[in-house]
Amino acid sequence: MPDAEDVRRVALSLPDTVEKTAWSMPTFRVAGKMFATLPEEETSVAVRCPKEERDELVLAEPAKFWIAGHEAQFAWVRVRLAALEGEDELRDILADSWRQAAPPRLLEAHPRLGLPGGR
Repeated sequence: MPDAEDVRRVALSLPDTVEKTAWSMPTFRVAGKMFATLPEEETSVAVRCPKEERDELVLAEPAKFWIAGHEAQFAWVRVRLAALEGEDELRDILADSWRQAAPPRLLEAHPRLGLPGGR
């Protein structure tokens, strides 16, 4: 089961990622845009996710994914770390969120990052 330190290590391994405290919690940003946070006393991770995909995830796996009330209007989803199958799943989730925040120059430099089977 991944924990907050795994989130930190994996997130910071993504290109041009920095950690910054905001709202009294760790946040991870690429080119100044946030793509992950560690809320709920670092037992979950919040990541970018298109609303239509987010709703499908929550319906399919409610023990793993949920939408925080104050984020319902935004394209974010929460992920319970204890429900993840391992570090590979965590890496895929964080890389997908990173792709949604990264600028075109980084997407061009890392075209497979965040895609199924890409690293």
